[in-house]
Parts: sequence; structure tokens; C-alpha cells
Amino acid sequence: MYPFPEPLFGLLGVGLFIGMTCGVTFEAALKQGLLEWQKDRTSNLLSKMQGTSVILPFIGIIIGTWLFLGSGLSIFGLPSWLAVGASFVLTVFTSFLIWKQLGELLIELQRGGSRALDLDLPE
Repeated sequence: MYPFPEPLFGLLGVGLFIGMTCGVTFEAALKQGLLEWQKDRTSNLLSKMQGTSVILPFIGIIIGTWLFLGSGLSIFGLPSWLAVGASFVLTVFTSFLIWKQLGELLIELQRGGSRALDLDLPE
């Protein structure tokens, strides 16, 4: 008899699907918000990007990443409770850092436009 429980293969696909679909929605919401802000630069860019149209897809990305990473760790032999717990901590910590960086990037963009970002573009 096989002593290990069945890995969470189904959650691997579900997490990937949730993360990818929410990622596409998040990208579209960011582009739409930036296009609206570009037309009316007097409005506050950061307040536009903190609406539900941006936050909900980001939460979906977090959930999808958590499920994908947790099931991936369980496939490699970790107990399910440890895999899901470790992936939760990693996902929440990384998501916090990404959200903070995105906020700082948007503030910098609002202050000085795209030239303030100092992008190294090929000439």
C-alpha cells in the first residue's frame, strides 16, 4: 500500500487557472486606470488604483498563487497542511511587497510622469 496521501493535482490546475484569469483582469484594470488618468491628470492616480476593479483581481491572483504553490509543494512530498501553510505565508508576504512596490511606482508616476521612472529603453 502507498503510505502517502494523494497529492493535490486538481488544485494545481485550479490555482493556475484562477491566477491566470485574475492576472489578465488585473492587467486590463491597470491599463484602463492609467488611460483614464492620462486623459485627466488632475485626478489622483493612486486613489483610482485602489478601487475594487483593481483590488479584487489582485486578491484573485493571491488566491490562485496560494493554491498553485501549495499543491505544487504537496506534489513534491510535503504533507498537505504544511504545503498549504508554507505557501500561504510566502504568498501573503510576497503579495504585500508587490502591492507596496506598485503603490510607490504609481506615486512616482503621478509626480513626474513616465520620465520619473527612468526606464532604460533602447534608442
